[in-house]
Amino acid sequence: MNIATIGLVVIFAAVLLMNTIKILREYERGVVFFLGRFQAVKGPGLIVLFPGIQKMVKVDLRVTTMDVPTQDVISRDNVSVKVNAVIFVKIVDPEKAIIQVENAYEATSQKAQTTLRSVLGQHQLDEMLSEREKLNADIQQILDQQTDAWGIKVQNVELKHVDLNENMIRAIAQQAEAERSRRAKIINAEGEKQAAQMLAEAANMLGTEKQALQLRYLQTLKEIANERTNTIVFPLPLDLIEPLRSILERADKD
Repeated sequence: MNIATIGLVVIFAAVLLMNTIKILREYERGVVFFLGRFQAVKGPGLIVLFPGIQKMVKVDLRVTTMDVPTQDVISRDNVSVKVNAVIFVKIVDPEKAIIQVENAYEATSQKAQTTLRSVLGQHQLDEMLSEREKLNADIQQILDQQTDAWGIKVQNVELKHVDLNENMIRAIAQQAEAERSRRAKIINAEGEKQAAQMLAEAANMLGTEKQALQLRYLQTLKEIANERTNTIVFPLPLDLIEPLRSILERADKD
């Protein structure tokens, strides 16, 4: 055998060896077909194939992040918004992911877009802005059920942005301002109500306790005396002179 023939044999052996021995990483699996028919899911580690008879398709089992393009959504209260999201998916059944769908990730992306529009269209704008966690869970649950037949697990869905037009932003700002004004008036009214109740309780207490009323009267006189006035005119309550009048009446009788 000449050198050229030996070289061709070596090259052929190398190519045959490369097509025969495959090494799969820990996060990889190989879907093996025997004469076009599904045979087994193998890996990780060393895989031996018969060239021309067996063929293997690699599948990555790691979590993949997929951006959902911006979607035009009309809410239940007829508000047009633009929404985009991100989903986290992974292949849990390599056999289904290869056999049941041509491109599992592309199919999941398209399904995510339609599911996003469908779910958000059933909610009002206020719910989109304030209940994102609930909407994320609803979209994730529906999408996960739909992709189960493809061997895809949707682990999480996150709404990234809910974009509004300028007119809607101004309307929401006016609504928020009106809500704050309403709450301020309610708080002010509650304060007035509590103050009136406390004043009524104080008046009832002073009315039932003569000593308390006299003390309050004396306290008021003290406060007036501290004012910078030349002359102070004040009525003298009968409660203060009642004891003196009683003494004078007994003296007249005697």
